[in-house]
Amino acid sequence: MGMKGTGKWTVQQAAELSIAAPTVAASLDISVKWQKELFSNVEVDTTQSPYLFKCQLYDLTGVPPERQKIMVKGSLLKDDADWSKVGVKEGQKLMMMGTADEIVKAPEKSPVFAEDMPEEEQAVAVGHSAGLVNLGHTCYMNSTVQCLHSVPELKSALINYPPPNRSNSVDQSSHSLTVATRELFNDLDKNVRPVAPMRFLTALRSKYPQFAQLHNGVYMQQDAEECWTQLLFTLSLSLKSPSSSEDSDTLKRLFGVDLVSRVHCAESGEESTETESVYSLKCHISHEVNHLHEGLKHDLKSVLEKSSPALGRSAIYTKDSRINDLPRYLTIQFVRFFWKRKTNQKVKILRKVDYPLVLEVYDLCSDDLRKRLEVPRRVLRDEEGKKAGLKTTENSSTSKDNDVKMTDAEGTSNGSGDSSTSAPVEGPPEKEKQLTGIYDLVAVLTHKGRSADSGQYVAWVKQENGKWILFDDENLVLQREDDITRLSGGGDWHMAYICMYKARDVSI
Repeated sequence: MGMKGTGKWTVQQAAELSIAAPTVAASLDISVKWQKELFSNVEVDTTQSPYLFKCQLYDLTGVPPERQKIMVKGSLLKDDADWSKVGVKEGQKLMMMGTADEIVKAPEKSPVFAEDMPEEEQAVAVGHSAGLVNLGHTCYMNSTVQCLHSVPELKSALINYPPPNRSNSVDQSSHSLTVATRELFNDLDKNVRPVAPMRFLTALRSKYPQFAQLHNGVYMQQDAEECWTQLLFTLSLSLKSPSSSEDSDTLKRLFGVDLVSRVHCAESGEESTETESVYSLKCHISHEVNHLHEGLKHDLKSVLEKSSPALGRSAIYTKDSRINDLPRYLTIQFVRFFWKRKTNQKVKILRKVDYPLVLEVYDLCSDDLRKRLEVPRRVLRDEEGKKAGLKTTENSSTSKDNDVKMTDAEGTSNGSGDSSTSAPVEGPPEKEKQLTGIYDLVAVLTHKGRSADSGQYVAWVKQENGKWILFDDENLVLQREDDITRLSGGGDWHMAYICMYKARDVSI
């Protein structure tokens, strides 16, 4: 939902903000005079608080509810007033006073802060988009949206949705959520002032009713990881082209990780190979895990019990997995919550687990993928060496270790993949981007609190200009890069729940 000029909120949409459970609305239409404008046929739900009515006026005028002064029979309309006692009648005209949000220009020749700039200059100087209004325990949703909104390829795919020949396999609720995501991303790009994601929230709850759960008439806090997973699943269906080519699956190309696993039973000698695709890797937290890389290694090995055809009974198998194909964006979830049967609730693991700004996954890859990464890694190493003023030799590409822990990688974590410094190569002008197995951290979704269904979720997102912004609902705060790696846990402060890394690629 946009702001000024987007039209009035319906009673149903305004009721999404209510602290009470939805009821049958007794409504009436009134008109509101504000400055030189007259808004006619403003629908009022007299079963809801006047605060919701002020939210409708906020959408029409851009005047925040706390600045609105609405006169009714010589008295100010209070947020918690009883409509039956206020005495508003059908067709009545009310007077509202208040100023809309404005970005104030700083005086000339004085220090200029980002928040004092006009919207257009602020977007360029700070390099971030708008915040999101919390519509009542929706920080889990807002933080998820802000992280995914930072993926330009996803925004491009949404701009082209729906395709001319939309697949019949996409149901209406999935279509509505995808359109709402596209419109919300568009609103975030056009605004600096906070955006109210009412349409998106309505579509999300329609598609996945668990996000509309109520407790004592109040919408409940939800798990951000579940929101992230469900949204990506829906987009994977909607944005998949009817074409049979590999490029037709947009979400898999952007976020999909292909795993190949060797499953072995020591007792029977049975061995098989399994393949699967996932949209995130897991980092389970135990007393053995102090660093993200350790957690990923542990999770790629597992023990399972299943039926053995050779033995005719259940047996123990070991499963050893490797990454067989990498995405543009690698998503990693820290499994910090588990279900405690004694208390019948989700419990949070507070243990500190460090994670890097630059993640190297080469040693987690299959032999086949390692071979495919050799040349791109050599090109990247040479490019990094040239930037550092080092000489490269042809023989440097033949190191037996297949390369190359990038010793100065962290110093170039922008991951631009610019190949302008590489030696000229004869051939077509367009070069294909190749992944290297090296990833730069671009977003962190954190949680503060002891339970997944309570506390506060926020997003820490790296902008195109290299700066980090904390998105705490409608509040945006510039961060230092050093602050980002301090979200590793160990206390009650914000700690990483989901990390998103962007692939460092080269043109070959």
